Formats: sequence, C-alpha cells, structure tokens
Amino acid sequence: MAKPRMCPHCRAFIDPKSRVCEYCDEKVGLPSWKRPDPTKALGGLIAASHFTTFIILFINFALFISTMVLTSKFQGGSISLFGGIDGQTLFLFGAKDRFAILARGEWWRLITAGFLHGGVLHILMNTWVLFDLGAQVEDCYDTSRFLVIYLASSITGFLASMFWSSSLSVGASAAACGLIGAMMAYGRRTGSSYIWKAYMRWAIMLLVFGLLVPMVDNAAHIGGFIGGFAVGSMVGSPQYGSPIESVWKAAAGFAVLLVAVSFFFAYQLLSRALFS
Repeated sequence: MAKPRMCPHCRAFIDPKSRVCEYCDEKVGLPSWKRPDPTKALGGLIAASHFTTFIILFINFALFISTMVLTSKFQGGSISLFGGIDGQTLFLFGAKDRFAILARGEWWRLITAGFLHGGVLHILMNTWVLFDLGAQVEDCYDTSRFLVIYLASSITGFLASMFWSSSLSVGASAAACGLIGAMMAYGRRTGSSYIWKAYMRWAIMLLVFGLLVPMVDNAAHIGGFIGGFAVGSMVGSPQYGSPIESVWKAAAGFAVLLVAVSFFFAYQLLSRALFS
C-alpha cells in the first residue's frame, strides 16, 4: 500500500492517487513520483524534504564511528562492527549522567546525549524511525520549527531520564518520540483524525517495544513525547511572509548554536581525558 501524501493547501494526509483533497476540496496535482525533475538537495542525491533529517543522521553516524574507534582503543585495538560502545567512551562523548549534570554542572549532556548511540542496532533503529518521521514533521512545521521541536524533545526526554534513573543514557529515540508527539499535536490542532490515529499507532508501537525490550530508556521516550506534543501544540503552522517566521529562524539558529556549544564542552572533556 502506497504511503499517504500531504495536501499542499490544508496539509492533511490524503490518498496518494487523489487529484482533489477530500478535506479542503482543492486540487493537489500529480503525486510526487509522477512529477518531472523533483527538487533535490546535494545535486539530486537527497530529497529536499529529507535534507535537515539527513544532516542530523550524518552527525549521529559520524559520532557513532568516533565512539567505535575510541572503544577499540580502550579495548586493545580491535574494532567490532556489532559490538557495543563502552560506558567510558559514552561518558566522555557526553552521555546523560545524573551526577555529572547535577553535581558538576555539565548541563550540555542533556543535548549531546541525543546524538550518541550505544550500538549498531541502536543507531539503525533510530535512523529508520527518524528518516521516516523527519521529513513529515518538516513538511508540517517547516525547517525552523522542526529543529526547535527536535532539540526540545531530546532535552525534555533526557531531563525525564535524569530524574528517573542515574544510569548512563544515550540515543535519538527521545527526539523521535517528540516528533511523534508533534505530529499528534498537529493532527489535533488541524482536526485531522487520520493524522492523530496514524501517529497514535506509532506511539503505541514504541511504548510496547520499550516495555518488551530490556535496556530501553522509557523515561526518555515518554519525556520526549510530552515535550514534542507540548512544543508542537504551541508553535503553530508556518505563516510564510509573516514577521513571526524570523523569530522561528532565530530560534532554530539558537538551537544549532546550543548543539555546537554543547559538543565543544564535550570535546574539552574528551581532550583532557585523552591528552592530559
């Protein structure tokens, strides 16, 4: 069954074969796969609607490879493709750690933890979920709001995790759950029961997965979902040409700066540990 596509007028999800939106009665034109020369990023390699998500995934994989290399260094030089990343490495790269955050003031771990992963299966699962959800959220909220929702969800997820457990925790799943929450907020705000129900199924699936699979940080998932739903309910829909869009662009820029500053602190910690 083909995936539903989004009406460019009312942004409701409709049958991919429809030429007229059943919600707003506007013409929607040809499906994307029938349009000539669709807009692409990176010289046609990546769909433009996936570009921001692709950048996030690229950062995740770059950090994962770096943590694999350092883990091999700590374990005597061997690299195992399917081995896990050791706790010392994750800590040095910025994993969530309650004591470090509260006692040492390393607040930036609430941000860096969302870009780290503990193993191959962990990063592949999150990549699958993010690649599927990211473009949909960006379509509904635009790039600026998407970045704010993504980072806010990750932070609220790891805040919940920090108060629930003192264990190390990493992963993009808190942000992914936030994207689900944001889409449910979008469905609620626009009155689309289709969107609400579709993402409710996503939420239930991830909740069941978290209950059945050991070592899953359910507090981060729930915190991320709540954060995404809350922010998604507040940010509204894009108003192109309105001065408010400049505010959201500034907020997105601040979010990117916050990530950069957080990883600068992580780099300082890592450098002291390795070279001092």
